[in-house]
Amino acid sequence: MSRYLGSVCKLCRREREKLFLKGERCSSKCALDRKRGKNAPGQHGVPKGKMSEYAKHLREKQKARRFYNLTEQQFKHYYEIAEKMSGSTGYNLIKLLEMRLDNVVYRLGFASSKMMARQTIGHGNILVNGKKIDIARYQVKAGDIITASEKYKNNSAVKNLIEKPSANIAPWLAFSKDKVEGSVISEPIADEISQPINSNLIVEYYSK
Repeated sequence: MSRYLGSVCKLCRREREKLFLKGERCSSKCALDRKRGKNAPGQHGVPKGKMSEYAKHLREKQKARRFYNLTEQQFKHYYEIAEKMSGSTGYNLIKLLEMRLDNVVYRLGFASSKMMARQTIGHGNILVNGKKIDIARYQVKAGDIITASEKYKNNSAVKNLIEKPSANIAPWLAFSKDKVEGSVISEPIADEISQPINSNLIVEYYSK
């Protein structure tokens, strides 16, 4: 599977918004907070003139794809699934992305970024209902219990990470610091998804 190997700071600069791709470093040493980071990457920086409607739709799709650390093919696949589901396609899309295991692991505070979460899962350090799951795209369900392997929990860096209260825990998730485990209380409803993403623009992009 292809993956982006360039500077992730360039991705945030391109979207002109923090995507928190480097975890805590995005809060303390973000390129967007420096003078150079105000401009988009590339020789010409920020393009002049008014952004077209197509460009707005494209940028929103790219921002969402990068926020969830997906390839173009993966993102389009999720859109096609969401389109076949009943209800709002935009809401269905974000719900599917939110309930990916790598996103849940990141939100619970087991990892400082989605990239770290994906790596942690791939190494077999995450258990769902007591069973090792090493597939980042695994879809969690209401009632699932997410824990980390003993080896992973005993890592000093991970201990410090877990001890800090995570600001990413959504209302549909719960985390017990005493048991060092997270749980999926329910599926996220529209009001509980507070991502900086306008899913309607994404729907309009794929509808053209």
